[in-house]
Amino acid sequence: MEISIIGLPASGKTTIFNALTKFTAENKPRSGAGLTINPAIAKVSDGRLTRLSGIFHPKKTTPAEIKYIDIGGLSDMELIFSDLVIIEKRLGRLESSLKMGKSAERDAAMKEQELLLRIKQSLDKNIPIRIQNLTADELRSLSNYQFLTAKPMLIVINIGEKQLASFEQSLSDLKSKFSRPQIELISMCGKLEMELVQLSEQEAEEFRKDIGLKEPAFDAVIKHSYALLGLISFFTVGEDEVKAWTIRNNTPAVKAAGKIHSDIEKGFIRAEVIGYDDFLKSGNMAEARKHGLLRLEGKTYIVQDGDIINFLFNV
Repeated sequence: MEISIIGLPASGKTTIFNALTKFTAENKPRSGAGLTINPAIAKVSDGRLTRLSGIFHPKKTTPAEIKYIDIGGLSDMELIFSDLVIIEKRLGRLESSLKMGKSAERDAAMKEQELLLRIKQSLDKNIPIRIQNLTADELRSLSNYQFLTAKPMLIVINIGEKQLASFEQSLSDLKSKFSRPQIELISMCGKLEMELVQLSEQEAEEFRKDIGLKEPAFDAVIKHSYALLGLISFFTVGEDEVKAWTIRNNTPAVKAAGKIHSDIEKGFIRAEVIGYDDFLKSGNMAEARKHGLLRLEGKTYIVQDGDIINFLFNV
């Protein structure tokens, strides 16, 4: 998963980027033309993975990863411009198809042209695609375009340390006022969080408790990012490795197997599955199997968040 951080100059983008990634990108206003890009990989903290690792004592524990990209010199307006350029190019190609294509091809081209012109009309009014009230079928038909303003947006309000105790009601009011499809609002004190990630986990946790912070900002950002993108995690476990895998919600078992390796997807036979909570109640796989909690599932089984899966396959 890749998440880009954009915003107005001096809004604290790089501060938040450093807080989320434990990175040390230069934190000062940028000037001049062009884009400045800082990439960094952050490991997703997941208490379930930590607990499974403590049970299996594997040689290696592998969390899910997120690539954050701090982009300087890019605004929301430029995202709209980017989408408009894509639409203009596609409309030009569709004109040729309408003149030269067969009847069936012309019908499809006219339908696509109509949709793109409608989207363009709204973009010209600075309305991002994500809030244009498109149908599910229309959104699916646009998936290959990779429009930037169609992507979900998490708005992080960067507040000062003195606002921490009093901002909750303000945030609730802002959420009510600016609630839109595929948009979520959260707040964090970027400067404080950037300082906290430089401490040990124990020191940071104690400090957060002292000032009344419920969770690290990183965990809140991850939780809302996963929800906006429709992502869940499943786990594979064993003596060699305990690993978290990120997939889209409503993914069938055979496609989840392909996340690990294409050969497992091709040779899929069945999946041994147990939910995370059921596994904890059982204590180990032998007890889970004894009580019928370790199930055999086929290709069409929809993987659930927290499933522990062993894929059986033949190639």
